[in-house]
Amino acid sequence: MLKKAQNMADQLSKWRRKLHTIPELSFQEVETSKFVASVLEKIPGMQVEAEIGCPTAVVGTLSSGSGPTIAVRADMDALPIHEETNHYFKSRNEGVMHACGHDAHMAIGLGVASLLGESFQNGGLKGTVKFLFQPAEEKADVHGSTGAPYMIKAGVLEGVDRVIALHMSPENQLGEVKVHDGYSMANVDVFDAAVFGTGGHGAYPHLGTDPVWMLGPVLQAMHGIVSRRISPLDSAVISVGSIQSGVAGNVIPSEVQIKGTIRSYDPNVREVLHAELEKSLSLVRVFDGDYELTITPEDPSLKNDPAVNQLFREVIRDIHPEFKVLDTPFGLGGEDFAHMTQVVPGAMLFLGCAVGDGKTRELHTPNFDINEKVLPVGVSILGETVKRFLAVKKV
Repeated sequence: MLKKAQNMADQLSKWRRKLHTIPELSFQEVETSKFVASVLEKIPGMQVEAEIGCPTAVVGTLSSGSGPTIAVRADMDALPIHEETNHYFKSRNEGVMHACGHDAHMAIGLGVASLLGESFQNGGLKGTVKFLFQPAEEKADVHGSTGAPYMIKAGVLEGVDRVIALHMSPENQLGEVKVHDGYSMANVDVFDAAVFGTGGHGAYPHLGTDPVWMLGPVLQAMHGIVSRRISPLDSAVISVGSIQSGVAGNVIPSEVQIKGTIRSYDPNVREVLHAELEKSLSLVRVFDGDYELTITPEDPSLKNDPAVNQLFREVIRDIHPEFKVLDTPFGLGGEDFAHMTQVVPGAMLFLGCAVGDGKTRELHTPNFDINEKVLPVGVSILGETVKRFLAVKKV
């Protein structure tokens, strides 16, 4: 698998660069999904289905008709970021960019599909592989759902025994891989709150109640939740990203709007954060104010299955013995692949992709980039993992 993956390095780059030029936002991946489907349809034995759960979802299936089933997931959407690289293949869609590596994820998924297609045609594999090209990992729709829950509801994981995926990691060098058991990425919640007073004339504050003044102790309490109400051994974040109020300098407003995010690993910690946020806002009632709070769950915490990870580790050790495997969580970012690992055992690994020139190119930034040598590496690891799973039948 490694040699075959290396031999298709040029093709993988071509796919990645093509996809990089046509980035599309969440639930809008029309051209992207057409391109993905066109490549899958050329693979002998591949059954291709579209609009599975989402209008832009694409599912490819290779099967011998018997044996276990494993799914490989690749996300497809881009971000509302203006690209600042100098590549000839930079984004052609103004203000939209593949700044999270999903173009690489898709290219790797297509590479795995191509090589496994050959194996199925040669009779070398028994079982089923499903390739889930998923829209909308980055942003939820008006109903609060990203792409994964829609595809799950449509049945893409029915009969699937395991599901695997990977993610680009620009903070790590090529040859470094993060493989971590258990909770590895965050529960993601967003909150919208309002603090209410009566408002009034700026010259006569004593005649009314001031929600801007009330907000002071509320913010102190919010920012103290993680440091004083959560164990230092638990990972958690509450961040306020937006505060809006008032229209004139001499008018005390009657309302302050607050927006923020809540991140955690452990579900129990998540519950505590929600309860403590409510307590923080309730302080305004001491000052004759009132409040409203809405917490909207987005992604659950990504929980990686240790047995699947063990197979990842064995594959990396055998085909990339020079690689460094890092047993560390991936951070407090969110990943809607977590919805899939709630349904069937699965795992995601983070693959070092730093360009290696000493410049910082973080995820979700205008200058994000990858070392394209990571593409055949990703194909070799995911492809070999699938082959070994189908061979041993149990993980």
